[in-house]
Amino acid sequence: MRPILILALFPAFLCAAPALEIVKPIVSQMEGGVPDPLSFDHVPGEVLFFSCRIAGYSKSPEAQVHLAFSVQPFDSKGVPLSEIYKNEISDEVSVQDKEWMPKIATEIAIPPLVASGSYKIVVKVHDLIAKTSAEVPVPFLVRGHEVEPSDTLTVRNFRFFRGEEDTQALAKPVYKPGDGVWTKFDITGYKFGDKNKVDVSYVTSVIAPGGKVLWTQPEPAADQSESFYPKRYVPAQMSINLTPTIRPGEYTISVQVKDAVAGQSYEAKYTFTVE
Repeated sequence: MRPILILALFPAFLCAAPALEIVKPIVSQMEGGVPDPLSFDHVPGEVLFFSCRIAGYSKSPEAQVHLAFSVQPFDSKGVPLSEIYKNEISDEVSVQDKEWMPKIATEIAIPPLVASGSYKIVVKVHDLIAKTSAEVPVPFLVRGHEVEPSDTLTVRNFRFFRGEEDTQALAKPVYKPGDGVWTKFDITGYKFGDKNKVDVSYVTSVIAPGGKVLWTQPEPAADQSESFYPKRYVPAQMSINLTPTIRPGEYTISVQVKDAVAGQSYEAKYTFTVE
C-alpha cells in the first residue's frame, strides 16, 4: 500500500503554490541606477535608493493581488535608522501579466553621524490572500567617522588645522604670528532626553604661556536637538586669528563642555606652539 500512497500524494506536490519570496533586491546611489556591490562603502548622510520584487504571491478567484509590506533600515547593533515604511499593493492581474512581479521601491536616508559597520534593510511582505509571509535582510556597508564611545561626557578627536576647509590635521600644531588657528573636535558621552534629545554646549578659551586668558568665546556654542536615530556625537569647532605681535611660546586651548540633560560638565586642554 505504501507505493500507492506515495503516488496519490505526488500530484498534490506538483500543484503546490510557489512560496512567497522577496527577490532582486537592489541598493543604488540613484533612482533606477545600477546595483551597488556588497563591498561598496556608503557614507553618513547619503540617500540610498532601494527596490525589490515580490514573487510567489497568490491571486483571488477574481484575479486580485493584495500584499502588505514594510521596509526599515537598521545599524550594525540592530537600532533602526528611521521609522518603518509601510504600504500595500492591490491590483488585478490578467493572464497576460502572469510573469508580473510587484515592485517595492523607496528611499533610505542614512543619518549624518552614524558609525562604520555592516547595516541592513529589512523587508517584510504579507500576502493577505494566501495568509503567508516572507522576510529578507538586505546588507549594505557604511564607512563613518570614528568616535570612541564614552559612558561620561568627554571630548574626542581634537585636531588642529591651518584652514577651515582643510581635511588633513596638522601632525604638529605649530603656527606663526598672524596665522589662523582652526580646530575640530567631537563631543560624546552625553545623555539623551525624550525623543533622543541632546542639549550640549561648549565654550573655548585661549591661554597664554603664563596662564593669562587671552580670549574666551563670547557665547557658548550649543546643540539642542531631537532625532529619531540617537546622535552618537556632536561635531564642534573653534577658530582664532593670532595677532601679528603675539609672542612665541606654547599656548593652550581650553574646552569646557556641559550636558544639560544629565548635568555633566567636562574640561579638556590642548596646546599649540607659536614660533
